[in-house]
Amino acid sequence: MDLFVIIALLVIVSAIYSYINARFIKLPGTIGIVTIAILVSVITITIDKLNPGIERYLTLLAKNINFSSTVLNIMLGFLLFSGSFSLNTKRLKKEMRPVFILSTLGVIFSTAIFGGLFYGVTTLFHIHVPLVYCFLFGALISPTDPVAVGAIIKNSKLPVNLETIISGESLFNDGIGLVLFITILEFTQSGSDKLDFAKTSLLFIREVFGGIILGIVFGFIAFRLMKTITDFQTIVLVSLALVMSISVVAAFMDFSIPLAVVSAGLFAGNQTINMDSTEHSHQALEKFWQLIDEMLNTILFVMIGLQMINLPYLNNYWLIGGLGIIVILIARWLSISLPLTFLRRTLNINYSSVNILTWAGLRGGISIALALSLPASPYRHIILAGSYFIVIFSVIVQGLTLNRVINASIKPDDE
Repeated sequence: MDLFVIIALLVIVSAIYSYINARFIKLPGTIGIVTIAILVSVITITIDKLNPGIERYLTLLAKNINFSSTVLNIMLGFLLFSGSFSLNTKRLKKEMRPVFILSTLGVIFSTAIFGGLFYGVTTLFHIHVPLVYCFLFGALISPTDPVAVGAIIKNSKLPVNLETIISGESLFNDGIGLVLFITILEFTQSGSDKLDFAKTSLLFIREVFGGIILGIVFGFIAFRLMKTITDFQTIVLVSLALVMSISVVAAFMDFSIPLAVVSAGLFAGNQTINMDSTEHSHQALEKFWQLIDEMLNTILFVMIGLQMINLPYLNNYWLIGGLGIIVILIARWLSISLPLTFLRRTLNINYSSVNILTWAGLRGGISIALALSLPASPYRHIILAGSYFIVIFSVIVQGLTLNRVINASIKPDDE
C-alpha cells in the first residue's frame, strides 16, 4: 500500500473508533479505543475463517503496517517529547529520588524477578522457555509505558506526588529497559555462556549518558532559537525539528532516543519561551503538543488492536498470557517493595502507596514493538503473545479499576 493511503486509513479508522466511543460506549478515551479495536479485530479474524476471500479487504491495513518500526522510530519520539514538555519539573525535582530509583533499580529488579518467576511457572506447566529468554521477556515488559500511563492517569484520582512519580518513572525507565533488552538479546544471539561486562558497561554509558547529553544540547539550541522569535508557526516548526533531529542523530550514534527526547522536553518545558502581553508562546506550544499527544495516542492504540489480525496464533497462548499477567504484577510489586524496604527514608513513600504504584504501572505499545522486533526463534511467539496479553490486561483492566485501587489504598487523611 502507498504510505499516504496507510496514514489516511489509520486516521479514518481512529476517528471512527473515537467517535463510536465518545458517542455510544463512553469509556475513558484510551480504554474505549483499545476495546473497540480488539472487538473489530476479533470479528475480522472470525469472518476471515468463515470466508478467507474477504481477508484481503479486511486485513489490508493491519498487514501493511510495520508496527515495531512505526512505534520505535517514528511515534515514540513525539509522544515522549509531549509528555516530558508538559511535565511539572518543580514537582519532578521534589520526587526525583523515587523516580530515579524506580526507573533504574526498579526496572532491573523487575526484569530479574519476572525472568526467574516466569521460568519457574512455565517449567511447572511443562512449557520449555530457556532462562535467558525469560529474562529477555522481562526486559521488554518491565518498563512502564509513558504513553499508556499518561493516557490513563489523566482521568484518575491519583495524589499529586504519586502522579508525578509514576509519570516521571515511565518517561525515564525506557532507557534502562532498552539497554537491558539489547544486552540480553545480544547474549542470546552470541551463543556465549559469559556476559561481557566491559561491552555491556560501554553500551550502557553510550546509550544512557550519550542520550541525555544529546537531548540537553539539542534542547538548549532549540530553546535559544525559539526564545529569539515571536512567530508561533516558526516556534512550532523548531520544536518539531528538535524531535526529528534528535531521533535521527541518536539512531545514527546509537544513543538512547527515549532519554534524548525526554531530556530535551524537560529542558525546553522548564524554560519560558516567550511571555509578552500579546502572545503566550509557551502555553500555546504546550497545547499544540498536547493535541499531538492525544492524536498519536489514539492512532497508537488503534494499531495495537489491529495487531491481533497479524497474530492469529494468540488463541494458542492463553495459558502463557495468564501466567505472564500474574508474574508481571508480582514482579512489579516486589520491584517497588524491595527499594522501599531498604530506602524508606530516602524515598519518602508510604507502604500504602505500593499497591497504587503497582496497579498504575501500565504497559503499552513499546513492549509490543520490542517483542515484534525480536528475530525468529522458537520462543518469539511465546514472548510476543505474552506481551500482547499483558498490555491488553494492563490498559483495559488496570486502567478501568485504577481509581478503585486508589480509593481502597488511600485513606482521606493521607490525601
